[in-house]
Formats: sequence, C-alpha cells, structure tokens
Amino acid sequence: MAKLLWEPSEEQITRSNMYRFMQQLNAAHATNFNTYSPMYEWSINHIPEFWSAMWEFADIIASQSYEQVVDDLTKMPGAQWFEGARLNFAENLLRYRDEQIALIFKGEAAELRQLTYAQLYDEVARLAASLKAHGIQAGDRVVGFMPNMPESIIAMLAATSLGATWSSCSPDFGIKGVLDRFGQIKPRILFTANGYSFKGKSIDSLQRIADIIKKLPSIEKVVVVPYTEERPDIGKVPKAVHYNDFRSADAGLKINFEQLPFNHPLYIMYSSGTTGLPKCMVQSAGGILIHHLKELMLHTDLKREDTIFYFTTCGWMMWNWLVSSLGVGATLVLFDGNPFHPHPGALWELAEKTKISVFGTSAGYIAALQNAGVKPGQQYDLSALRAVLSTGSPLSIEGFDFIYNEIKSDLQLASISGGTDLNGCFALGNPMGPVYSGELQCRGLAMKVEAFGSDGRPVIDQKGELVCTAPFPSMPIYFWDDPDGQKYHSAYFDVYPNIWRHGDFIEITERGGVIIYGRSDATLNPGGVRIGTAEIYRQVEQLEEIDDSVVVGQNWKNDVRVILFVVLAKGVALTDALKQKIKQTIRANASPRHVPAKIISVPAVPYTLNMKKVELAVKKVIENQPVLNKDALGNPEALDDYANLKELQED
Repeated sequence: MAKLLWEPSEEQITRSNMYRFMQQLNAAHATNFNTYSPMYEWSINHIPEFWSAMWEFADIIASQSYEQVVDDLTKMPGAQWFEGARLNFAENLLRYRDEQIALIFKGEAAELRQLTYAQLYDEVARLAASLKAHGIQAGDRVVGFMPNMPESIIAMLAATSLGATWSSCSPDFGIKGVLDRFGQIKPRILFTANGYSFKGKSIDSLQRIADIIKKLPSIEKVVVVPYTEERPDIGKVPKAVHYNDFRSADAGLKINFEQLPFNHPLYIMYSSGTTGLPKCMVQSAGGILIHHLKELMLHTDLKREDTIFYFTTCGWMMWNWLVSSLGVGATLVLFDGNPFHPHPGALWELAEKTKISVFGTSAGYIAALQNAGVKPGQQYDLSALRAVLSTGSPLSIEGFDFIYNEIKSDLQLASISGGTDLNGCFALGNPMGPVYSGELQCRGLAMKVEAFGSDGRPVIDQKGELVCTAPFPSMPIYFWDDPDGQKYHSAYFDVYPNIWRHGDFIEITERGGVIIYGRSDATLNPGGVRIGTAEIYRQVEQLEEIDDSVVVGQNWKNDVRVILFVVLAKGVALTDALKQKIKQTIRANASPRHVPAKIISVPAVPYTLNMKKVELAVKKVIENQPVLNKDALGNPEALDDYANLKELQED
C-alpha cells in the first residue's frame, strides 16, 4: 500500500488555479465538481469544451478567434485544432512588459544576472528587428547551439515573433549529433555562445561550430553570444558575427508579431535516434502554447508571484516547457553548468538566494543528492519553496521519502511524465490532491490516458502500455521530411490503430494515480536524459577495433547506467587504452551523457531473424529476467554470454 506523504490544506486548495478553473467550469457547464477525479472524467469526455474553457482561462492572445475547437476527435493523427484562429506564440509569452524580474541567470562561473519583463521585451524587439532585416520570415528555421542562458530565450522569442521555427541543441552535443539534427532541417541562422562552463572548466564551442558550419551549407549567419569571454575571437568561424554587432542598436522598438494559424510550426524537436537519424518532430505554436499553459497554470499552479526553476539544457524539452512560464508572468531561474559544482548543494544555494518556489529537476539528480548526503532542508533557507517537480525517469520510493525528509515536509511533489514528442506530460501534479509514495498524482486534464494490458484493453492496478486514446493539441503536426506521414504513423500508431502508444510501462491505480516502470522500448535514460542507442552505435562501430556492439541501460542505484558490450576485431584486446578511445570518441561526437559506465567484451551480439539487435533481451538477461521471445532470434545462444557477469555487480 502506497504511503500518504502530503495533502494540501483547505486554504492551499481554494487558492489554487485548479480550484479557480473548476469554479469556472461549474459556472459555465452547470457541473458541481469539488475534487479532481470527476473533473478529469468530464475533461476526457468533453474534450472540445475543456480546451475552449482553457483558452478562456489562459486568456490566449489572438488577433482572430477560432471557428471550432477540433474538427474530428476520431482522427489520430490528423485532428485539426482551433481552425480559423490567428495568433503569435512570442506575443503570448511577452504579454507582460513591466518591471517584474522575468529572468535570473546563474552560469557556473558567472555572477547572477537578471532581466525585467520590460528589458526582455526590448531585447527581443532589437533582435527581431535584426532577424527581419536579414530576411527571416515565417517558415524559416532558426537554431541555437546554446547554453541555458537568457540569450537562448531571447533568440527563440525573436525568431518566433516573425513566425520562424525554432530548434536547439545543448553545446555538449558532438559535431555528429548536431549535424544529425540541424542537417535535416536546413536552418538559415545559427545562434551559439563562444563556449560554456562545466565542472569549473571553460569549454570552447567555436572550433566545433566552425566544423559544423562547413557541413551545414544552409547557414547564412552564425551569431556568437559572448559568455566565457567578453569579446571572443570569431575569425575562424565562417559567416560569424558578434551578437552585440548583429542586434539592433535602436531602443524603444515595437515588435510586430506575425499573426499565423494555430497550427503554424513553432518548434522542431528530436527523437532519441534509437533506430537511425533522429526523427524531427514539428510542433504547432498554438498547440504548444495552450498545452504548456494548462500544465503550468493548472497542474503546477504557477502564478505571477512564483519563481520557477528547472534544471535543464536547451537540448531537452523541459527547456521549452520552462520558457512558457513567461506566459504566466512568473520569474524564471536559468542555470548553466554542473549541478554539483562547486559543491553538491549548489542548486539549493541558488534556490535560497533567488527564493525559488517551484524547483524542477530529474530523478537522477535526486538520487545523486541522496548518495552525496546532501540535506537541503537543513543547510539552506527554503521557506519560499512550495513544489518540487521531478521527471526524466521514474522517481524511486526512496526519492519520494528523501524529498519529504530532507528537503521540505510541506510541499507538493509532482513527479511528472510525458515526452519530447508531445512537449508535455501525460501524467503530472495536482495541487488539490494528495501525494502518495511512488505515484504520479494524476493523469493530465483532457489527456485520455490508459494502461493497456496484453490483450489491448484498459487495466487498473495492473502494469500495461501507456496509450492515449484521443487526440490533444500538442501532438506533432507532422514529422520533417515525411510527406506520406509514414514515419509519424509508425512512431506511435502501428501497434494500436488510431491510438497513441507511447512506449512507457505504467500502472494506473484505483485512486487515479500513475506509477511509471520505465520505457517499454530500448531507449536509454541515464540521469533522466533520453539517449538513443543508434547515436552510440554510429560512433563505436566506425572504430576498426570493434566488429559489433550492443548497448543497454542497467538499472543501478535508483538510476540507469549505460552498458556497452563490444565484439572485438580479430586479435584485438579490450585494454584500458581502447576503453578510453571508445569513450573519447563517443564524448566528442555524441555527448558526455552517451558515454557508457561500463564497456564489456562479448563474443557475439544477439539478433532477430530479420537482423535487428535485441537490446531488450540483453537488458532482461543482465537483470535476471526471463527472455520469452527467443524464437524470434537468429542466434539465441549469444544471450548466454550476458548472464551473471561479475562486472555488472560492481560500481
């Protein structure tokens, strides 16, 4: 039986945005909701009415209203949302233009820097003017290879104010990782910082950018933001210009927000690249806006007076999610660097200093805090803190207990789960409801989420596949370079026609909570960051010493660690020098997160009859679980070499 850890007081409930929204529904629809569960049931059975109410509650800014909320709820994919509406994403995020602090930035090696909403608007206006002067217009792609700093947000807002589509990677991505993404979407402008800091070291980005630009012929200009140096030398970067030289020098500019259809492309996000090149998922301006505002306003209870932080990079969808907090008028805290530098309590020191009220992070970070013996509640003043959000991988029961024992006993812990593909959540927090150990509080409003058993039917209090049986506004509008929609369809709809199959293994409890058991596919998740195996294979198997390889995630100390098995070329031994070479190759061309914790030599890699590596079978063997589908393997005997390996019992 799950342990009750926290319940909101009556005052906390009635002060919440969720409660206010519930009263709005009751008044408009003659309902009498007073708890979450019946409101959720109504929302999934009255999807158009729900989203219409959300449009009103969020006060969506649009130059033209919609003709209907959705054309056909039986079409998945393909449902058209809010047809007729014309709006601009950036205009909705820049609705506040006053002296309240919008952004607080802490770089690992830098002093705190902050911008008011008025200053943010002015900065976006100046950059938008420069982009427009360069000829950037609706439909063009503008990209960032940027740390999580104010200029990343300013560049995104400037681009999207013109109707351009934004995409970003964090600067720890290797050259191949960046080209695999940006190379597909052919951007015109690239924003980068000259470098970034990590664990006390300053790391240069300009050489990598120079190499990237040589293979990205679509790039017309590289705009370099000074970060680790005041005026970096950009002479070796083709088409480069300093940010301060590119940005308009004029003050008091007005932004002419391009008014565009609800489903105009806003973001291009990327799949993990498990089965080849990352898939480019195109998401709509209106869909992301209304979906994010629902999650931030209702499920996170975000208000103007809040200060919200999420430990993320610009390569993770939680960055996009965090940035939408501007639409609520809250203060955003941005951090760039290692969360344990210069000491394990660095982020909590930041929370104390900036009075963070909503602190977002990953389950891996929580586990690392536990292991390091950090006790934030004892060491720092967290009186402003009212909510902790955790995502990326399932938060362990020990993690739940740690937060309430060592961070704060009176707060809402919202373990949340969704995906890059929807740029949001299927299950998340409820400020009106209790928190039980190991459970996500609820399924998201208007998200018709079920756990399907092996017979393809919904189950309660049993493990099953996470599916969503009705469309929602933030679904990708299409995949890039997928004219017939086949990539999109095969990603989610091949198993259950007209039903989104997400690839998570979950349980929906009788009381409406959700337990996540991890991915039901082979995607790796170390530290809560999704990693595709194909991105590792592409690096390892180009080495002449390696004939073949298979990579899996091993559940280890409340996290996942990457284990790489290699089949060596004839006459080659797996020496420490070779292990180091493999790790350096992966780090340089993929990212530090892709680097395996263990590299182990094996005689062979198991394959299916149609020559696909069976990562899930290997994972089951190393975790002493039965492999039930050996008949599908061409060489099932290969699995024997993965059993009872001593190296996998050690740190």
